[in-house]
Amino acid sequence: MNEPRERRRSTGRITLADVARTAGVSPITVSRALRGERAVDPELVARVQAAVQALGYVPDPAARALASRHGSHVAVLIPLLSNALFVDLLEAVQREMRPAGYQTLIGITHYDENEEEQLLREQLMHRPAGLIVTGFDRNAAAHALIDRSGVPCVHVMETSPQPGVHCVGFSQADAGAALTRHLIARGRRRIAFAAAQLDPRTLQRLQGWQQALQAAGLQAPELACLDPAPSSLALGGRMFEQILAAHPDVDAIFFCNDDLAQGALLAALRLGVAVPGRVAVAGFNDLTGSDQMLPALTTVRTPRAAIGTHAARMLLALIRGTPPAGGCIDLGYELVVRASS
Repeated sequence: MNEPRERRRSTGRITLADVARTAGVSPITVSRALRGERAVDPELVARVQAAVQALGYVPDPAARALASRHGSHVAVLIPLLSNALFVDLLEAVQREMRPAGYQTLIGITHYDENEEEQLLREQLMHRPAGLIVTGFDRNAAAHALIDRSGVPCVHVMETSPQPGVHCVGFSQADAGAALTRHLIARGRRRIAFAAAQLDPRTLQRLQGWQQALQAAGLQAPELACLDPAPSSLALGGRMFEQILAAHPDVDAIFFCNDDLAQGALLAALRLGVAVPGRVAVAGFNDLTGSDQMLPALTTVRTPRAAIGTHAARMLLALIRGTPPAGGCIDLGYELVVRASS
């Protein structure tokens, strides 16, 4: 019994040309249909999909990358998956990329510059169509890899006025200053800043806290409580107790992330500390559950899903050779005032 014509190859692999013959269309039509391009006639898409299923065809991403000079995926480098704000961003990126025919390949840097550099080297070997990276703070080798690769790149979560840089985010420092000014307007005068992880964006919020206090003549560098450990509810509870023990006159605490602030509110309940009567508590990012705390948490709502959506659209425009008129999109932030302040 003879083998089917499609399998008479040294590799035994079904090719895109085999699918095209079976579907009665051109190879380019198969390629466009498999990428999900909307311009392909639905009847042709159905014939291609039927041929793919009948033949058991699996696309070869390496071959596609070689033929098109770039791959069918985009690389997205984020610090952590355990932080909900990056999950929201990733979901938004994928919602935009999949209909355009691109898969998202995720790399986790763990806030480590050397790990990010290695991830970039690995990703660029696979010829991604584009890159989405978090922020601007990375080592010189990583900067050079991005600059010399020729791969379109969009930076997220921060903004920059630098020409030729494409980014989507908001001013972390401005948001930190706005929250601090809110606490000052509520009559608070001894405002502590509690931070974990100490990544670049956290330190920018610290800068905003410092600037707002200085403008009000309330600067108090001794009230900055900084811990490089990962952010968590448990750490937030411990920091709350430590701050009040070391500085009994503190009347407000600005936590750099909502999970820390949520932990602080739980500690206040356990210790019988009145919030906001004795001390106001505020967080950052408006994570899930902050509105359900007792009292509900005052925070800064950050547009992480919108950042993912706009970054993906900007990257698609760059990949297609139609760069947007503006290289930087500032989506701003929202101060959400609740009962804890």
